[in-house]
Amino acid sequence: MTAIFSSAALKTRQREIKDIARKDVVHITENGNAAFVFMSEELFDQQINKAAEEAALTERMRACIKASDDCFEQGAYIEGTDAFFSTLDERLAANG
Repeated sequence: MTAIFSSAALKTRQREIKDIARKDVVHITENGNAAFVFMSEELFDQQINKAAEEAALTERMRACIKASDDCFEQGAYIEGTDAFFSTLDERLAANG
C-alpha cells in the first residue's frame, strides 16, 4: 500500500515516516497535492539500479526486434514448427 503523508506530518510523525521510507517510497503532499517523494538512500539506490536494468533490457529487446525485422526483410526466416525444429537440430549437430 502506498504511504502518503502531508508535509505537516514530517514534523509530527517523523519516526513513522522514516520507518516506512526504509522499505518503501513515501509520498508527501502539500495542500492535498502530490509534492515530494521520500525514501532511504538504500532504497533509492535499489530503485535506480532497477530502472537501469529495465532500461538495458528494453534496449536489448528493441535490438532483437530490429534484428528480427531485418532478417525477415532479407528472407531469413523459417516457416512452421517442423522446419524450425529441423533447422535447430541441424545447427545443434553442427555446433555439437
